[in-house]
Parts: sequence; structure tokens; C-alpha cells
Amino acid sequence: MAQPSVLEDTLNRLDMHILGKPTEVRLSLACLLSRGHLLLEDVPGVGKTTLAQALARELGLDHHRIQFTGDLMPSEITGGTIFERNSDSFVFHKGPIFTQVVIADEINRATPRTQSALLEAMSERAVSVEGITHRLDDLFTVIATQNPVHQTGTYPLPESQLDRFSMCLSLGYPDSGFEKQLLAKGPAPVSFQTNNDIDLAELQRQVSEIHCSDELIQYLHRLITATRVEPSIELGVSPRGGLQWLAIARAWAFIEGRDHVLPDDLQAIALPAIAHKCVPVAGSTEPIQQVLRRLVTQVSVYG
Repeated sequence: MAQPSVLEDTLNRLDMHILGKPTEVRLSLACLLSRGHLLLEDVPGVGKTTLAQALARELGLDHHRIQFTGDLMPSEITGGTIFERNSDSFVFHKGPIFTQVVIADEINRATPRTQSALLEAMSERAVSVEGITHRLDDLFTVIATQNPVHQTGTYPLPESQLDRFSMCLSLGYPDSGFEKQLLAKGPAPVSFQTNNDIDLAELQRQVSEIHCSDELIQYLHRLITATRVEPSIELGVSPRGGLQWLAIARAWAFIEGRDHVLPDDLQAIALPAIAHKCVPVAGSTEPIQQVLRRLVTQVSVYG
């Protein structure tokens, strides 16, 4: 199975927007191909929002950017009912969440009450306002950015919301060569191409049909179980997290041009897929990423 040419073209254009981060770009695309929501966590100024916008535009998706602030209200995301004199009735006015991609910029600067406005949307692709459920687009996806939690004016995302993000990525600072290039030439003009040739729904359908053997499912279950019995982890991977892990592995295999998932695929995406979902025990000195690397190394592929 060869990688679709339209997908290769999309990856090449994304690489032009985010210099020197081919792995992060491919992981981000795999997340969207798996119908997952993406969280980009890093310090300001490293290209998080640029990547989010590029993904939406290169995939030909309608998108709205919402700047999360401390005074943002839930109704400013979901919308609300307004009394209209002309019709002498209350009419629902849709908020910016009614699009295909919501770019939630600096999501952890909003209060927990406002953050919770996304919970139902991320789980069920629907929002409930005053007891009435409104369906969202079938391709609805949240790409959120957040600053490190130690920065002023941030609120940690609750575990229930983190679990709804299929993947959490950090771009990091660019390599020295690319940063020197940036300093010498200045930032490139932000110009994204809207790709009308790509059919994301069809690509997602193809990803969902990537084969996973019984042996691979057993291996994934052993990995998941290992996170739940590890003494240094208080909260391991949930059943939803396991399904997301497998879905991203299918997308990763698809990007690699294969029609089946290998154990290497599960391993390659393990940290961005599950590290943000696992909570270390209080007082643990071993970083959660290091714990998970150890578990992935220790768990046998063959049982």
C-alpha cells in the first residue's frame, strides 16, 4: 500500500510552514486522520498556532480561532439563545464552535468553567444549550494550544479534558540551523493554501480500515495494563485512551504506506498519545515520560 500522493503533497507543504519538525508534523496529521483532537503544549513563539492553522487550511477545512482568556464565557464558544422582536421568540445563535476545526488558542488561560464548554463537543461532536442538543460537523476537531502550567494566568486542564485529547505534542525550539535561517531571512509570510483536492472524510475512512491483528491487540492491552499497575503511576491509560492510541497507530501506519499496524507503530506514538493522560503518584521523582519509555521497553511484544 503506497502513501496517497495527495497526502505526500500535504506533508511537504506542512513541512514548509513548520521548518525542521517533520516528525511533529506527521504526528499532528496522524492525530487528525484518526479523528482525534490535538493539544500543542509549549512556550510562546515556537509555532503552535501556525501549525494549527496550517493543518486546517491544508486539509481544506473551515476553521475558527478562539482566543481563550480569563474572562471568556462559555456562551462565547457555544453560542446562545437571544430574544428577537421580529419573530417574538428566542432564537439560537451559533457560536464559533460550529465549524470543522476549532483552534483553541491558549486554552489553559480560560477558567475551568469555560474550558468545560468543550467537553461534550469533544466527546460527542454536539453541544447542549438550554436543554437542546445541537449537532456539530462530522469532521469537527479541536486543535488547542497551551502554555506551560507554571506560567502566570494559567489553569491546569482537568484529567477529564486531557483524556479527550488523542495526542499532546511539544514542538520545542528549532534546531540551530533552521533558527539561523529564520534569523537571517526573517519569518516567511503566513500564506496557507486551501487544499480542495483532499477528502479528509475519505482518508479517515481508509485509516479506520487499516488491519490490526489479534496479536497486536493483545500487545496493546498489555501496554495499557502496564500503565495501570505501575507503582509510580496513579492514573493510567483509560479505555478511551487505548482506543485513541490504536486509532493513531492506524493513521501512522497509513502515513507510512502500510495497510496493517506493526508493534513499532504503537511504540513510535506512545509518548504523544498517552503521556498527558497518565498521572504520576504524588512525590514521584521519575518523569512520567521516562516511566512510559521504560514500560514500552519492558513489555514484551509476544506476551
